[in-house]
Amino acid sequence: MFVGKYYISDTHLMHARLLTMQPRDFASIDEHDEHIVRRWNAVVRDIDHVYHLGDFAFSLSRNADRVREIFSHLNGRKFLVIGNHDTDKRGALHPTLAALDWAARPEQALRTRDGGHEVYLSHYAARTWPGQHHGSVHFYGHSHGKMPSYGRSRDVGVDLPDVDFTPRTFAELTAHMELPDVG
Repeated sequence: MFVGKYYISDTHLMHARLLTMQPRDFASIDEHDEHIVRRWNAVVRDIDHVYHLGDFAFSLSRNADRVREIFSHLNGRKFLVIGNHDTDKRGALHPTLAALDWAARPEQALRTRDGGHEVYLSHYAARTWPGQHHGSVHFYGHSHGKMPSYGRSRDVGVDLPDVDFTPRTFAELTAHMELPDVG
């Protein structure tokens, strides 16, 4: 059976203050979080891979049980690229996230292949990245749409209009990019 790959960033689950900072048009953080779970599960099957490019949740110590609950309701095999809100005060992966059943150990950056192309994944935007001159694509988060795309790099944060709080495929995210032919 075909395994789909999806990409998303900056869900900021349980980050109530974010609703006024971005803004995100939800009456409450619970409504926000439930919307993300619904959108995620509408496209992702249990066998699919989802690459989350950081800032999964907020106030991880105070909300550990809720983080585990939401994580368990999200379909797919989940991979985490560590974001700035995913760490403790010392910069280590927060124990709440470290204890979740990720498909692989969370990393600062990952590389995968999709659509015949290498894809470099990081929380932060890079102006150069591995394989850039050989057709590689770069997906990032963190900037909440404030950093423009550059060449074959783009923000995959939930609050971008074409992401719309939904994990997206490589084809969806690269639809407007000029990609070299793969053979």
